[in-house]
Amino acid sequence: MQLASQNKTSTNDLNFCVIIPTYNNAKTLKRVLDGVLVYAENAPIIVVNDGSSDDTSSILKEYNNKIIIINNEVNLGKGISLRKAFKYAFEKGIKHAITIDSDGQHYPEDIPIFIEAAIKNPGALIMGSRNMNQKGIPGKSSFGNKFSNFWFKVETGITLPDTQTGFRLYPLEPISKIKLFTTKFETEIEVIVKLAWKKVEIIPISINVLYDEEERVSHFRPFKDFTRISILNTYLVTLTLLYYLPLRVLSVIKKEALKKEETNLRKSVSIGFGVFMGILPIWGFQLLVGIPLAVLFKLNKVLFISAANISVPPAIPFIIYFSYLMGTPFFENKAPITSWNNLTLEAIHINFVQYFIGGTLLAIVAGALFFITALIFLKIVRKKA
Repeated sequence: MQLASQNKTSTNDLNFCVIIPTYNNAKTLKRVLDGVLVYAENAPIIVVNDGSSDDTSSILKEYNNKIIIINNEVNLGKGISLRKAFKYAFEKGIKHAITIDSDGQHYPEDIPIFIEAAIKNPGALIMGSRNMNQKGIPGKSSFGNKFSNFWFKVETGITLPDTQTGFRLYPLEPISKIKLFTTKFETEIEVIVKLAWKKVEIIPISINVLYDEEERVSHFRPFKDFTRISILNTYLVTLTLLYYLPLRVLSVIKKEALKKEETNLRKSVSIGFGVFMGILPIWGFQLLVGIPLAVLFKLNKVLFISAANISVPPAIPFIIYFSYLMGTPFFENKAPITSWNNLTLEAIHINFVQYFIGGTLLAIVAGALFFITALIFLKIVRKKA
């Protein structure tokens, strides 16, 4: 296998440490440590021994003068180990942390690639991306990764090829500002979702991976850990729907509203036409008719659709009321519908015509008002920008 670039000079150009959480990985720990010491020779190496009961402690003693050891008296979980190491590193003034698993699946030779990517993308989260289709990858790992990728996109709107990799470079300052409450494997999902919500850029890079069935020891418990991840995703999706998704939508609308290459007039017409179509009494066909017209006249589709949503359910009673109100002077209502008893064909016909006339007038007036208001607002805002 061809390994990544072995250029070590770039490791001196970034203030970083390497974090290695470990639990009962004595078979592979020494090989991982030796590799990290070569490819991160000037960086602090923090090993969190998460209550291991094998030969981990005796192996770590051999590296006493070369690494920093944090011991958990009992097994607390990978999430707790990472959080402890993040806090320790940040308090020591370290700006970035590379995490690498101790089960031997990652190649320390890839560390310089992370450094180079971090230097080119200051403040970004660099995610190692494994080839999950290569020979030897366990089926459950491939499925779990696809499952995690799907929910990450739902929660953040970002597509990543590998959201479960443990080989990452974190910016520590934004991590110090977020609250993490998980304790096990699911912490690695929680932290990247919350960093994405903080607008931290996420850069995937290709890395090599090795799955050796004889050496590798996995502590992932399919039922328990999958349940914990599912609970976390339920919580994150709920937050997304209630807060972060509307925020993303508003962000897209704002971006479209301030798009430089489009004139204030075109934006204002898009908003006014959207309001007009949203109120026009052709329920069920408003967007079906409006979108082709917006495309035909080269209007801003995002602003048009956003404005057309003026007829959201809470606003519908008001739109109907003012439509009847505006239709009253133009049509003499002789058979008002006030109860089920007078729900006749004649009354329905009379009230429908009154509503249709009034709704059309309301759509014209509201569209014109929104057009004028948007034009004035955009002239002020875009001038300041």
